[in-house]
Amino acid sequence: MSAGKYGGRKVIDLSEWGRPIARVMARFLKEKPVSVIMVTNLHLILTIFSAWLIFEGYTVIPCFLLIVKGVIDAVDGELARIRGRPSHVGRYWDTVADTIGLIAVMWAFGRAFDWDVIFTCGMILATLFQYSLFNHYSVLMRSLGSGDSTSRVDERIRPVAHSWEKQRNVNIFHSIYLIFFSWQDSIISALSGKGSKGLGFELTMSSVLGFGMQSLLIFGLAVSDSLDYLPELVLGMNMVLMVLVLLRSRL
Repeated sequence: MSAGKYGGRKVIDLSEWGRPIARVMARFLKEKPVSVIMVTNLHLILTIFSAWLIFEGYTVIPCFLLIVKGVIDAVDGELARIRGRPSHVGRYWDTVADTIGLIAVMWAFGRAFDWDVIFTCGMILATLFQYSLFNHYSVLMRSLGSGDSTSRVDERIRPVAHSWEKQRNVNIFHSIYLIFFSWQDSIISALSGKGSKGLGFELTMSSVLGFGMQSLLIFGLAVSDSLDYLPELVLGMNMVLMVLVLLRSRL
């Protein structure tokens, strides 16, 4: 039996509400000719399609599709775990795909609500850092719980490829990660302290900033016809949570 995302450690990760659904889907796909990369590609395509719908003026349907994307996003990791075949390439490509999707969706929101370019870029950067904070504590918790070790807080050292993947591909995607994402990891690591005992507070609070919870909140804004409050969510509530987590990590 495969270990869970956090091994045997009992944690409250609010962004993982869709994980049970993802496990069912992964078990269904276990013996199917579907690779982990294919699943990642699917949720990227779904995110790009959602961004296009937002750009075209739709709100509720694309925001619901973002929730679906969040569930599918958990399938690739679960599929790798139950097959016993973690992948460095898959881990890096998942991060790249998530970031491409995030930028596309935020840019579409910017066009839909007539944000200027600087404000849109600010929204994108704020969201990237919020996701990075959650990822930081998620990776730390996985290391404490003996969960999967494919993701690391410090990605500067090039990983050795598993026997089922090519070192050349790992090297390429590792280089891409270092160029475009390592600066986020470095800033978050510099801002974070040692953390509370067991990191429970930091993980639970930062999990609100994860895509799983954020997609639910954005969908709630969409169905209540309140998407114009999206900046208040990202730059208001989310930033307050981020500051609280960072302050607690240093106490």
